[in-house]
Amino acid sequence: MSAPNSQNKTSIEQRGWFTKFLDTVEWLGNLLPHPVTLFALFALLVVVASGVAGWAGLSVLDPRPATFGEEIYVNSLLSAEGLRWMVSNLVTNFTNFPPLGVVLVAILGVGIAERSGLLEAMMRGMVMNASPRMVTVTIVFAGVVSNTASELGYVVLVPLAAMIFHSLGRHPLAGLAAAFAGVSAGYSANLFIGTVDPLLAGFTTSAAQLIDADYIVGPEMNWYFMFVSTFLIAGLGAFVTEKIVEPKLGPYNKNDMDPDADIDSNVKMDKLSRAEKMGLVAAGLTFLGLLAILALTIIPENGVLRNQETGGIARSPFLNGIVVFIFITFAIPGFVYGFVTKTMRSDRDVINAMAASMSSMGLYIVLVFFAAQFVAFFGWTNFGTILAVNGANFLQSINLTGPGVFVLFILMCAFVNLMLGSASAQWAVTAPIFVPMLMLIGYAPELIQAAYRIGDSVTNIITPMMSYFGLILAVAARYQKNLGIGTLISIMLPYTLIFMVGWVALFYIWVFALGMPVGPGAETFYTPPSA
Repeated sequence: MSAPNSQNKTSIEQRGWFTKFLDTVEWLGNLLPHPVTLFALFALLVVVASGVAGWAGLSVLDPRPATFGEEIYVNSLLSAEGLRWMVSNLVTNFTNFPPLGVVLVAILGVGIAERSGLLEAMMRGMVMNASPRMVTVTIVFAGVVSNTASELGYVVLVPLAAMIFHSLGRHPLAGLAAAFAGVSAGYSANLFIGTVDPLLAGFTTSAAQLIDADYIVGPEMNWYFMFVSTFLIAGLGAFVTEKIVEPKLGPYNKNDMDPDADIDSNVKMDKLSRAEKMGLVAAGLTFLGLLAILALTIIPENGVLRNQETGGIARSPFLNGIVVFIFITFAIPGFVYGFVTKTMRSDRDVINAMAASMSSMGLYIVLVFFAAQFVAFFGWTNFGTILAVNGANFLQSINLTGPGVFVLFILMCAFVNLMLGSASAQWAVTAPIFVPMLMLIGYAPELIQAAYRIGDSVTNIITPMMSYFGLILAVAARYQKNLGIGTLISIMLPYTLIFMVGWVALFYIWVFALGMPVGPGAETFYTPPSA
């Protein structure tokens, strides 16, 4: 009897620093208000701070070539002019905010594919048909790809992966960890352009325009790097699972399972039915047909969706309208799948699917309203430009303008993500400062956004502030009674560390060693237009 007690005591001692770390994170996180309230307070803070800074005459010399040497002063929102501007622009700040429309349009298409069952069937088919030797890497890979469908990976794939590992005689928590790592720590990687790409690109565009009013960052601008990252995360995730996590967990003791847990209640573990297989084939053929039609518009030199001035793909209607193609390539195959499997038989079913997807975006729309005001206020007052110039001057004064600056930037994003788990909320706050700052020392917004996405992803799995962390903890507790937050964090921490090192290494090799762009038409270095 003494051995188990000794083992438990040792386990508690080993988890002591985890407990202290998590207590600190939870305490700091609980100090933060709701993200909507946070943006409302930030907007109010900008109003008050602009009044104080305007009265004090805060200014900086403009480093931009077109207006070099001119004084940039803070515009006060507490002045008569500031009040007139706020009243006149409150609505247009919201309606013209770049992330709003593009995300809502993309979600309409994704909603059809999700509600028809296409995305869930794809995940089940991918994972359950994998050979035992390939099951781990397939689960992580499916987790990364599931990001296209937002929360579907958390709700479906994570419980499914635990069940599959359990059925194979492997530790179910290792399967859960592999899926959770792919879905959440690999959040930004993907084979396809998804809803997160236009969301972040909109914030990056608004931030970049503080320096260059005509700069546009398209949703496709990180696609090359994120495509390659998918395979890196899948490989690293499988390595960590099989070489670190499973040996650490050891053999699974079925006595640890919660006797009251209904393991099969929420997730289908059935193999794909004949109708589902037929639906997937029909949807796949439809997808290929759409790609063929699209190719006819962009591959020929006189393609109608090429840039009509240059004849190239860069800045073309195809890339500018990429969200339209996200909508089409999800919506039409999604309906075809639904029609074959009889989950969608009429236009009413399609409309209900789109309406359901829109109803889930209510909180996002509210958040965007206040985020749009904060970003607009920050830009109009010139706070963004002044902070960026001072920050760039500081980096130059300490001679930190080389590629090494991105290591600190990624680490900072990863740390902030521990307490502000929403990717859009974090980028809305930090982009107006760091995008202009790093542009002024010569780096392109597309590159800055790609670096942000690494830091924003890798710590998702070790912070209780992540919105689905509680769900993952509940699933894990089915397989291990009395499992606490510290235990789950200790399982997931190796993924964070290995993903951080591997992803940062890929970033430097891809961008600075090989000189490859992070996306189609994306620049690595920023050159002012009139320079």
